[in-house]
Amino acid sequence: MVERDCQLSVRRQCKLLNIHRSLVYYEPLGESVESLELMELIDRQHLDDPSAGVRRMSLYLSKKVGRTICEKRVRRLMRKMGIEAVYPRKRTTIPGGPSGIVPYLLKGMEIGHANQVWSMDITYIPMRRGFMYLFAVMDWYSRKIMGWELSNTLDTDFCLKGLRRAVVEYGHPEIVNTDQGCQFTSADWRDYLKGESIQQSMDGRGRWVDNVVIERFWRTIKYEDIYLQSYENPLELEKGIGRFVARYNADRPHQSLDGYSPDAVYWGEMRWAA
Repeated sequence: MVERDCQLSVRRQCKLLNIHRSLVYYEPLGESVESLELMELIDRQHLDDPSAGVRRMSLYLSKKVGRTICEKRVRRLMRKMGIEAVYPRKRTTIPGGPSGIVPYLLKGMEIGHANQVWSMDITYIPMRRGFMYLFAVMDWYSRKIMGWELSNTLDTDFCLKGLRRAVVEYGHPEIVNTDQGCQFTSADWRDYLKGESIQQSMDGRGRWVDNVVIERFWRTIKYEDIYLQSYENPLELEKGIGRFVARYNADRPHQSLDGYSPDAVYWGEMRWAA
């Protein structure tokens, strides 16, 4: 709201807007080195034990660092990372349409060809100094990463940017499957899918297994690249993820694909369909 290149002074603009000038000059501090180290430990532990909540996570961290880590701090960091424990929840009320929640469409469905179902999700990515969020789109049939995008905030725009790029490059999927995150229940996300005639499917609450293919990719990229490389900054991270995704798609054999790479299965299927 306050513009520094405006003809009015900052003092005058703040007075007109009835806000204190300190809000204009305030720059939020980033997380401390210690907190960043704890966030990386939380991320690793969440991959090993996704059912760990704040209490259990606090015990894990306390054992690893050799001192007590309070639950309040762990809760704040987990919320900042977008991580929550996976556990069965009571569902006495099914959310209505305005909430943006839609049913899970893949139960009992046979995934038989490329571009039938795309799976997508967001994960926390640690760096040596700071962290980012990674959004990725995966073709369920071939396990090919169709697109990805990095951001320093958990907003909807970078998810839409990654999905649009994948659609432009590879065409429209029949169904997209996500969790119930706010990015995927937003009006912008739903309007885009509706405008492109793409069906939307969502995991059940706490049902990470409903989107297991992308969850397995998170574990793969973190243990085979992110944790090993410990990237210094977003530029290095972006280049590193690009190299890993290219290798993952073209060269890495998959046991679930009879040893073929995702590219071999995807393009083989697309040539057969043509």
